Amino acid sequence: MFRKESRNLLRKKRHMRIRSKISGTADQPRLNVFRSSSQIYAQIIDDLSGTTVVSASSLDHELAGKLEGLDKKGKAKKVGELLAQRALDKGVQTVIFDRGGYRYHGRVKSLADGAREVGLKF
Repeated sequence: MFRKESRNLLRKKRHMRIRSKISGTADQPRLNVFRSSSQIYAQIIDDLSGTTVVSASSLDHELAGKLEGLDKKGKAKKVGELLAQRALDKGVQTVIFDRGGYRYHGRVKSLADGAREVGLKF
């Protein structure tokens, strides 16, 4: 059985391996996902200029009343919808999805599905 430190170290190694192959540009920025045990965070990043274009998290004030009574996957979907709406308002329509070393299921998949439903393409 792995300890939590070991699991996170393995995730970071996977993430670095993924990041060596993908990079966000101004035309197609990178959608990065980070999840803790209780929260989820997402950013759309332009790696060439080193700036965060848009960000959203389950701690956002806009989502404060909408997340009551939802499970973690439901919260992740709402965060994805908010992130996609903010991105479309900034003129970003397509992104490269960076799952951050996490498996593509559960909260990470819910966030991606929520962003796709609003109209973000990846």
